[in-house]
Amino acid sequence: MDGPNIRTIITLQELQVSFEMTKNRIAIFKFLIVLGMISFFTWGFFEIADDYQDQEIRHFDSIIIEGIQNHVSPFWTHIMLGVTLLGSVKWIVILTSMTVMLLFLFKHRLLAVYVAVSISCGGLFNWLLKWIFKRERPDIEPIIQEQGYSFPSGHSMGSFIFYGTLAFILFKLYKQKWAKIFGALLAIFLVFFIGISRIYLGVHYPSDIVGGFTAGAAWTTISIITYHFLDIRRKRLE
Repeated sequence: MDGPNIRTIITLQELQVSFEMTKNRIAIFKFLIVLGMISFFTWGFFEIADDYQDQEIRHFDSIIIEGIQNHVSPFWTHIMLGVTLLGSVKWIVILTSMTVMLLFLFKHRLLAVYVAVSISCGGLFNWLLKWIFKRERPDIEPIIQEQGYSFPSGHSMGSFIFYGTLAFILFKLYKQKWAKIFGALLAIFLVFFIGISRIYLGVHYPSDIVGGFTAGAAWTTISIITYHFLDIRRKRLE
């Protein structure tokens, strides 16, 4: 084998090694970003969970509650009752069942299992957190009556997990950038206003809502990472 061919082989091998190193660096970078996100959301949750009786949290709750409930009116009450329905257990169960059936119908079985497990287990996790912290609901005059404990908000956590999961599905199944952006913005909008509706209706403290968002964000991130791991494993076995 002559010199130029040997140099060509060596160059190709160097390029392959360089490519693999770059892939590894990108994978490590992504892992660190995800780990940072989970750590941040978990830290935020426990910051509230540990201190929701403190004066600072109480002051924060009072300011937000006063600012929102100063705008109570028949018009806004009608709107907020509709918005809060979008985060209810019944609504999420119905839409989750429809989503799972459609994904199975169109042969996206792993995604269907991911949706079913992530959302159902997320609901159980919220129940467990409420049982652990046992925070009573606000003692202000509520517009509607709710049972159970207050922290973290089930509507906020459940809607974050559900609509975040739907946005992730759009990212997976649609190539159009506009569809992905629209799905993400719509999910953010819905989750935010579902949280606002719970404060408006007098059934949650703002810190309950923030706690629900952070717990939901951590759960959704972990669920997506688990899905990616299983998807990579499935493709390797095919």
